[in-house]
Amino acid sequence: MSDASRGFDPLDMDNYRIEKLPKMRKSGFERQMQRFGGPLAILVFILLFLVVKIPFLDNMDLDSLSGAAARRLAELGPAGFIRANYAMLAVFAAAIVLWITEALPNYLTSLIVILTIVLTGITTDKVAYAQLGHPVMWLNILSFVLASMLVKTQVAKRFALWFVLRFGKNATGVIFSFIVINLVLSAFISATTAKAAILLPIFMVVCAIYGATGGDRRNNFGRNLVLQNLFQINLGANAFLTGSGATLLAGSLIAGAMGIGSFSYQDWFKAAFPMSVVLILIAWVVGTKVVFPLKKEEREPQIEGGMERLKAELDAMGRMKGEEFRAIVIFVTVLLLWATDKQHGINQTAVAFLGAVVALMPKIGVVKWNDVDIPWHLLLFSAGAYTLGAGLDATGLPGTAVNAAFSSLGITASTPYWALYMLLTGAMLISALIFQSKTMQTLIFIPIAIGVAQNFGYPVMSLAFPVAMLVGHVYVLPFNSKPAALLYTTNQYSWSDTFKFGITMMFISWLVILLWGQTVLRWLGYTPGLF
Repeated sequence: MSDASRGFDPLDMDNYRIEKLPKMRKSGFERQMQRFGGPLAILVFILLFLVVKIPFLDNMDLDSLSGAAARRLAELGPAGFIRANYAMLAVFAAAIVLWITEALPNYLTSLIVILTIVLTGITTDKVAYAQLGHPVMWLNILSFVLASMLVKTQVAKRFALWFVLRFGKNATGVIFSFIVINLVLSAFISATTAKAAILLPIFMVVCAIYGATGGDRRNNFGRNLVLQNLFQINLGANAFLTGSGATLLAGSLIAGAMGIGSFSYQDWFKAAFPMSVVLILIAWVVGTKVVFPLKKEEREPQIEGGMERLKAELDAMGRMKGEEFRAIVIFVTVLLLWATDKQHGINQTAVAFLGAVVALMPKIGVVKWNDVDIPWHLLLFSAGAYTLGAGLDATGLPGTAVNAAFSSLGITASTPYWALYMLLTGAMLISALIFQSKTMQTLIFIPIAIGVAQNFGYPVMSLAFPVAMLVGHVYVLPFNSKPAALLYTTNQYSWSDTFKFGITMMFISWLVILLWGQTVLRWLGYTPGLF
């Protein structure tokens, strides 16, 4: 049955609003995981906390502890501190089970984690509850205020439409247009799902113009455009310290381990932005030339006057209004202040406060509080993740576990740096295939990288930063991230399509981070080089 006979207009942007897309149904295996996740988490917690004896915890070297762990040891005494480590391992493992199986909503799991950490004495209630007021949490909240400004004033939509119309004359121009659009939006919108929601109606209409309306009418242009956008949304976020909650968390964990106030926006940008651009361009070549090569007829619009529909959508927005100009001024000012943080010394959170205050200011501002879309469930999830991180810091568990694991694997102090680098970056990427949250992935692997660096006598940045630069590689399978799940419902590609493209780009990304460690990160003074 054709689109017309179904009464469906593939060029109507309103048809691609998120609430109109089909919901992704869980597979039978996923439903079983959800059903048994709760009891399994309870069982794991009881076994690790009360039943199983763990030699590497009972025999841990208490004299080598420093920082928060040493202070907690002084407060609890040796026996109490070891029990706190058992509790931390139990809470951590149970939380991972709940988060992976989605037996409970992520925010509810986080609330349980915070409560359990307090009740088991892993850290003090003051430290546990204070994570909701962590500077990075404030930066997340304020970023949503600023992102809402761009959405409410429709600056983001206007920019995307104008750019596609101006430069998207053919298939190559369209894809390159979305590369630029994604990178620009990533500099300011820290929610990858929000970026996907803004761009999805636009690129779906473009897909239809090029003959891809989904289902039986898939083509390689549609596969490329949607999967390239998914890749660009995630890698664009990796390009900036403020690109996502996961990059902010990674920067915060590294800064804490180094004993500095905050991670520099400039330091992240100099290393991560060029790598993201290189990978996005490689993805364009891999997608359009290798995995899903475009046929001749797919390189040009197939619906006569299709671009006129996008122009009509842009024209319907009318001339730019005063609030749009003010939003752009605030947007550019905040970006400039973020990008020059080393010169003026004002941290990212304070800059975001300034931007949000101006944006919300009566008469001067462009958005009201009721217009602000803050996903509190995500923030509560983040608060639980930060509390878990505080517990890991207070017990020193990552370092203890890393020592035990490396000892069992035969990895000793003589193991060369390049082997540790390859192992940690490879593990970070492969883990993205099973995790459903890059925040959770960050919480696990950044402390491990920090612990390895400290235990082997390397600077924290030399191993933790390369791992942090890989937190956005959550695009291989539809359940790996919220944008992946959202874009899969467009019906423009299959599971095998996203796996072929995604696993190829994941392997290439590993090769690129190895190259980066030998070149760019070495030139910037973060690594000693791999070989």
